[in-house]
Amino acid sequence: MKVATFNCNSVRSRLQIIIKWLSENIPDVLCLQETKVQDKDFPEGEFKKLGYHSLFVGQKAYNGVAIITREKASLISTDLQKGFGTEARFLEIEYDGSFILNVYVPQGTSVESERFPYKLSFLDRLLEYLNEHHNPSQRIILAGDFNVALEDIDVYDPEAFRNEVCFHPEEQKRLQKLLEWGLVDTYRFKYPEKRSYTFWDYRIPNGFKRNLGWRIDYILCTKILIASLKDVEVDKGPRGLPKPSDHTFLWAEFR
Repeated sequence: MKVATFNCNSVRSRLQIIIKWLSENIPDVLCLQETKVQDKDFPEGEFKKLGYHSLFVGQKAYNGVAIITREKASLISTDLQKGFGTEARFLEIEYDGSFILNVYVPQGTSVESERFPYKLSFLDRLLEYLNEHHNPSQRIILAGDFNVALEDIDVYDPEAFRNEVCFHPEEQKRLQKLLEWGLVDTYRFKYPEKRSYTFWDYRIPNGFKRNLGWRIDYILCTKILIASLKDVEVDKGPRGLPKPSDHTFLWAEFR
């Protein structure tokens, strides 16, 4: 099973990039974040032409998550519950004997803003959800844009960004708790010391060409799945295309 994740920063704006990548890479599952589209306008038909099925939850102009699958999947939830359903940021399905959770964690704006405590609460709630509905012995994949760089190696200038949003100890602590629960970071499992990024800020002049990036997108899985991990890679190619997302594709393949 090949699983990919991509913050597309508008599924309609990036549709041709997504279609091209699906056609060339043929994943079994693609998790999309920041689709920025209401459900009635989601381009489900375009994926159907390629033989893919779509499950999605969105809202106009903001947020939104979708999971595209080669075979039909069972919808489990579009809501973390307990007040976290007002923003379209979570989607869980069951596919080929595995539970696949797609998340778009709030960016947090700044440490001083009211959005930062919301981000921390979202991450706390995600852990609670896992405890309430799952256990680490199950086949679970948790993928998406976490908006958290966990280690110094995951950001191009750690000293400049330390204690700032997306590189703050309180965020890192919560991501670490997800790993302690029983999830494994597939990329870091295969590449313990490799410096690689999934996001390059539009606002930095030539940031992508200069490789001034962050690794904030993840495919996490339980240990029963990490034992069958065949490969995992960041595909930087789409970030260099015209009118790209500020993120790129990350994929993992399991035997």
